[in-house]
Amino acid sequence: MSAHTTAHDRSHTGLRVAVVGGSLTGPTAALLLHAGFDDVILYEAAPASAPLGGGLIGLEHSSLDILDQLGVPQHEFVRYDSEAVLEFAVRQRRPGSKRRHLYAGRNTTWTLLHAALTRRLPSHVLHSGKRVTGLTGEYGQPLLHFADGDTATADLVVFADGRASTGRRLLDPHRQLRYAGYVAHRGQTSTTPPGLRDFLRFAPTHSGMQFNVAPIPGGTDWTFYLGATAAQYSDFFGASPTRRVFALPQHVTDTARAAVDANAQQYLPDEQAALVHATNTRMAAAVLDIDPPTRMVWPIGTGHAVLLGDALAPVRPHTARGANNGIEQAAGLTAALTQHRKYSADLAAALGGWQHRHLPTAVAAVQLGPTLGHQYGLGE
Repeated sequence: MSAHTTAHDRSHTGLRVAVVGGSLTGPTAALLLHAGFDDVILYEAAPASAPLGGGLIGLEHSSLDILDQLGVPQHEFVRYDSEAVLEFAVRQRRPGSKRRHLYAGRNTTWTLLHAALTRRLPSHVLHSGKRVTGLTGEYGQPLLHFADGDTATADLVVFADGRASTGRRLLDPHRQLRYAGYVAHRGQTSTTPPGLRDFLRFAPTHSGMQFNVAPIPGGTDWTFYLGATAAQYSDFFGASPTRRVFALPQHVTDTARAAVDANAQQYLPDEQAALVHATNTRMAAAVLDIDPPTRMVWPIGTGHAVLLGDALAPVRPHTARGANNGIEQAAGLTAALTQHRKYSADLAAALGGWQHRHLPTAVAAVQLGPTLGHQYGLGE
């Protein structure tokens, strides 16, 4: 057994928790658990020096309150407190009728929230550059295997490793990602149009596309949903949509850029089209579906493994439930484990109760995505 595992085993004789995934749900879970458990380790596949970044995220009040209880004040990650969503029907490149409603939450960015969470993680909790490749029940306990040959034991493994989850592949391999037939093209500019304060949504009529734009610190964030076949996606970003679920700036080809610019010029109002054309650094994400989950907990030897957030059930971005599901599930898991720690509640029963409470919400979010896509004319 590796030196890493030996050091880990010496640290505490109580419940040992390994959290896999360092995006948003993983750090949230690690911080929640660290408040009551001494032996919590967060494993992130990317090295500490890897460039990180992400787009706009909507957080509902339930998630905001969980972060508040963690001691993460909203002013650190919410820079624009508008709750308004303005939707415009676009005809012949002109915004027409406007519909206004309020979002029960606040908008932030992945970058701001990730920084607010990870700066609170003690250095001994976060282990970067640790890509999980396997999970076995050797020695009677869950045993994580890493790409560097290292191993680590735990009583509970929490997989919060995103849409392309290794944990889901290991625990629930029959649930495969499916491409929904359209792409979320993304960009961020270093300028903000005068007066932009709210979240704006533009829907060109009879075109099967949608354009969202919102202010972020130091600029503007936009997302342009456009249809594309799987072959076109591979041509745009160098790999299939289920293999390259996120296209980073270095993956965005001139072909992809030209296609987005052409659609902006043909369908969007002048101001929004100019915003797209002025954006140098771009990214993209394939919009994906998956069969609804039927469970969240798996026995591994004498321990357990669970799936959280997008690792459990990636949802379409229109649902605005990806980050919210993960944060709420992490808080519920912490409550269940706290009952086990403080009052000797049966661990398997506590995890089963947690699954019973949170699984229906995850299933509903998966099912809602295609319905919303159909309403917007997006996808297959």
